[in-house]
Amino acid sequence: DYELCEEWGHLYPVPREDLINLHREHLLHLLEMGDMEKALQLLQRIEDPGVCLAISEQSLDQHPNLAASHFLADYLTAHFYASLTTARQNEIQALYIGSKVLLTLPELSRVNYVHLSSRPLLMLEQLLMNMKVDWVALAVQTLHQLLAGQEIGFTIEDIDNLLSKYAEKALNFPFTLKEKRS
Repeated sequence: DYELCEEWGHLYPVPREDLINLHREHLLHLLEMGDMEKALQLLQRIEDPGVCLAISEQSLDQHPNLAASHFLADYLTAHFYASLTTARQNEIQALYIGSKVLLTLPELSRVNYVHLSSRPLLMLEQLLMNMKVDWVALAVQTLHQLLAGQEIGFTIEDIDNLLSKYAEKALNFPFTLKEKRS
């Protein structure tokens, strides 16, 4: 049905907003089905870059599943980075990095942290508070690789400070040890 509507749009004048809505729904459908290749082909078929940008941003704002969010954040960064405001660039970069970190976690546990996908530093702190040390190690390794040379509102030093803070708390004893008396 989407392809028929797309063909119709080539033959007859369709208002820009309706065309954007059609392509957005088609894109979200393809992404929900997990067909990233067809989703990319759809975006490449759209001749007007303004329409393509609007479709991609609106789709991302609808908070699709993790893989779809990662795909859209990557696409927007690769093709429209210069067209975005600095705040939007940081938001999309954070979502891209957060979704990448989420993908390193065990699949069944991702649902507990998906709401933090656009806030990777907070996700790391939540993992630390939940004592998921092995997952934190993977997340930190991924963050170090992704943050090299990028600026998205936090740095590698912020990650190190967070780790130091929780390491200090782990060694802080709220009571004093008493000596044994015979």
